[in-house]
Amino acid sequence: MTIAKDFSNDGAAMAAREADGDSETEAAPKKVSRNPKRTHAQILEAATAEFMAHGFGGARIDAIAARAMTNKRMLYHYFGDKEALYLAVLEATYASIRTAEKSLDLTHREPEEGIRELALFTWHYFLKHPEFLSLLGTENLLQAQYLKRSQRIAEMHSHFIGELSDVLKRGEAAGLFRPGIDPVSVYLTIAALGFFYLSNRHTLSTIFGRELTAPAAIKAWGEHIVAVTLLSIKR
Repeated sequence: MTIAKDFSNDGAAMAAREADGDSETEAAPKKVSRNPKRTHAQILEAATAEFMAHGFGGARIDAIAARAMTNKRMLYHYFGDKEALYLAVLEATYASIRTAEKSLDLTHREPEEGIRELALFTWHYFLKHPEFLSLLGTENLLQAQYLKRSQRIAEMHSHFIGELSDVLKRGEAAGLFRPGIDPVSVYLTIAALGFFYLSNRHTLSTIFGRELTAPAAIKAWGEHIVAVTLLSIKR
């Protein structure tokens, strides 16, 4: 199991290159894909790895191009500049978790089962996708200045919160959950319990003399997240 790591205007394009420490002159790429969709995906994957490893400020366009086995001109062609590429990475990262959540089919699950599965899904997703937590940390350091530019991300979360709200309302109608529960608060409870554990696992393991990334500890914490979440909303 993977554990999260610590966390076209020519003038404008030229300025962006200079800001990134890139020059107009560059070596020919080792390999350039003739498939536009593949090239786009390769650049996005490479950019995700670079931003994850170095944050927004430390990431370099030439390093992303090298990772993607393409050239900087191609990268600027697809994404425009470093800021637009970073925003594209954020949107793709959020789209991945929201798309994966759809497989839970919360609308057709019993209320308690739905909350349990959502809690475990979120925990396991955090474990398997260190890039998600790393990019969250980066964007919070930037005070969400890029996230605020994306209408797409807002729409994704509106749909998700709508589904969670439906689960909570059905649980309320069945006499299982307290009335008027805020779905955002429920998700924050789930996400906070998982994020804090992983982002502080090294210090907490040292302080308490306990290996928090051991398989048994990982499994037990997942069940703890479920128990705490359900207890916080039950009647």
